[in-house]
Amino acid sequence: MDVGHTLSASGATSARGTSEFDFNLNLAQVLRPALESRGIAVQPVNFDGLIDVPNDSGGASGGNSGAGNSLQARVDAAAGSAFLLSIHHDSVQPSKLIPWTWEGRHLDYSDEYRGFVFFVSHRNPQLAKSLACASAMGRALRQRGFVPATHHGTTPAGTPRPWADEENGVRFYDTLYVISHSPMPAALFEAGMLKNREEELLLLERGRQGVMAEGLSEGLAGCLDASK
Repeated sequence: MDVGHTLSASGATSARGTSEFDFNLNLAQVLRPALESRGIAVQPVNFDGLIDVPNDSGGASGGNSGAGNSLQARVDAAAGSAFLLSIHHDSVQPSKLIPWTWEGRHLDYSDEYRGFVFFVSHRNPQLAKSLACASAMGRALRQRGFVPATHHGTTPAGTPRPWADEENGVRFYDTLYVISHSPMPAALFEAGMLKNREEELLLLERGRQGVMAEGLSEGLAGCLDASK
């Protein structure tokens, strides 16, 4: 289980100013015991947020180089696993953001979009298993009342991200590094929209995180059991 982003490159900022890394870590900490309760051993990746920090004093990771090292390090850290799940939370294109002030801070929001999505990659050598498990997790989330996002049809650059399984919220996103360079089946999960002011608060609720974790763990456990 990979916690997306790092302490030094913390991803998106929520409508009320919390970093995406914090959201990712909080959900991962709830999901880990849910998976373990189903007999799935979890290899934690980047739970400390330091995966892009060089191990030697002579190195330096910055800019794109640091990001690349972080992404490959995630794949390396998951070596030998049956499945790689990368945990993220979503934002929107800058043009969609509306400025506002929250507790004295100048921030931004977009209440237009919400919902979860899974991404899988054609470049993953085990695409069929990646898609099967992503679909199983999406199905289990829908059964618990979670709704797939509908706004991920293209990247800001215009690259298409077509549906792989529209009913269960799974899209193809072939160039995402962690899932495209992983030798094991892999999916990247966007749990919800940080910039949506209502959904942001829902994503912080521990009870709701638990329900989401149960859905994810049920779906993934069933998928992995089916392959034994």
